[in-house]
Amino acid sequence: MSTTVETRTAPAAVIVAIDGPSGTGKSSTSKAVAAQLGLSYLDTGAQYRAITWWMLNNGIDVHDAMEVATAAAKPVIVSGTDPAAPTITVDGEDASGPIRTQEVTSRVSAVSAVPEVRTRITELQRTIAAAAERGIVVEGRDIGTTVLPDADLKIFLTASPEARAARRSGEVKGSDLAATKEALIKRDAADSGRKTSPLAKADDAVEVDTTELTLQQVIECVVTLVEEKRATK
Repeated sequence: MSTTVETRTAPAAVIVAIDGPSGTGKSSTSKAVAAQLGLSYLDTGAQYRAITWWMLNNGIDVHDAMEVATAAAKPVIVSGTDPAAPTITVDGEDASGPIRTQEVTSRVSAVSAVPEVRTRITELQRTIAAAAERGIVVEGRDIGTTVLPDADLKIFLTASPEARAARRSGEVKGSDLAATKEALIKRDAADSGRKTSPLAKADDAVEVDTTELTLQQVIECVVTLVEEKRATK
């Protein structure tokens, strides 16, 4: 009497690039999708915030591109890729809280526009993605176009400026909605207009407008897209 043993193959590893401006639900969606599907997760924006925080702490004039370029290789930035508890350290120090201050937020576009900074961080991001054995969700602004142009799946999240401002204001108590909207639009212009790796939708990206969707609906949409891509690998 013979018995048939059913073997299950592990899901195919997929590299998912999720791009889009601030306030589209990018981080919440990316973390939830990665956790649900057993993938690693990388917040590339946190890395740019981390190097900006280091520059500010070390007396670098962040508006002096040459000075920023010279210092770009100095800090040691390590990103944890567990979607349930993503971490980031700079020179061994936990930077997850300090990088979210308004001081860093208002200066990160200037630092991230410097080509030497983008080259340094892009190399770091590619190394992390290549090491993710089960696959990874990488979120940012130029992942599908520059960092991982060969990603298995590219998604570009959008939303109206009003919806994005409302979400961002909800995250920060006492913030002014109009001022938040103005800051978001200004950040979009800076990120979209920079010469090196601007914020842009990849030609082969799936665009998802989150304006009228709940976070759970966005997560379900992206999970479906990833599962469909997995099935074809």
